[in-house]
Amino acid sequence: MTKNASPSAFSSFEIRLDEFIDLEEFPIHDLTSPRREMLVNDCRKDLEKWGCAHIPNFITSSAVQKMRDEAFRIMAGALRAHSFVNPYLTKDDSSLPKDHPMRFFEERTSSFINSDLLETDSILRKIYDSDVMVHFFSECLNVGPIYRWAEPLGRNPYSVMKDGDYFPWHFDGNDFTVSILVNESDEGGDFEYAPDIRSPKNENFNDVKSVLYGERDKLKVLSLRTGDLQIFKGRYSLHRVTVTKGTEPRIIALPTYVTNPYLVNRPHHAEAFYGRSMPIHHERNLERLDNLTD
Repeated sequence: MTKNASPSAFSSFEIRLDEFIDLEEFPIHDLTSPRREMLVNDCRKDLEKWGCAHIPNFITSSAVQKMRDEAFRIMAGALRAHSFVNPYLTKDDSSLPKDHPMRFFEERTSSFINSDLLETDSILRKIYDSDVMVHFFSECLNVGPIYRWAEPLGRNPYSVMKDGDYFPWHFDGNDFTVSILVNESDEGGDFEYAPDIRSPKNENFNDVKSVLYGERDKLKVLSLRTGDLQIFKGRYSLHRVTVTKGTEPRIIALPTYVTNPYLVNRPHHAEAFYGRSMPIHHERNLERLDNLTD
């Protein structure tokens, strides 16, 4: 396998769904299937109630193994973050009270294998580029149309957390994220989130602050297992991944979709998450449809 010189896409006829999904168990290609209808309805209910949907063992073990092998082969290119960030990935604002959420900074030590490092025949790329997958996720989210992200670095990366790593509290810059766990850490690595703690018109800083300073009554905890699928509305739900421990890294694939086909990360988001910004991040540094702090 060789690394792409630049991001590219598979056309639909090149992608065999049975390379990564058991179509008898998850017939997402069959719009007449009662099983598919049940999956979609269950995801919609969970997203409406909790801001998060979870389908165990969605990706076959053979495909997960190929993704794990790819991640280990290209892991040397992972950019390890070692920075202090607040939930909005903004700079400190000394005009605000010391206990304001925008002044709550934690150390982030996790890594990303950026999308432009994926191999030519990457299963993750095939999952991401499949029109069937896009349509299925759109129906689960009850949002449409959705698009593959124009973001060149973070459209479908692997997140890697090794022994002692932590991914602190944050909101996502994009509307929603799809996650596939590829490798479990020995301990830790739990996904914690506060569902819909803010809305497009309300930052709700008071409740955000209560979570940041240890209040757990609004939190949900999800311990993903290898092959599990998670669909998550991370723009409105504060979330983090707890400290990982042991020799096995936590590796999670993050195929990401948006409602605005022109959208990419803001420059400071790209720099905070993926280690650098590119000309496209500055060219498309547009106002969002909401007025939320990133």
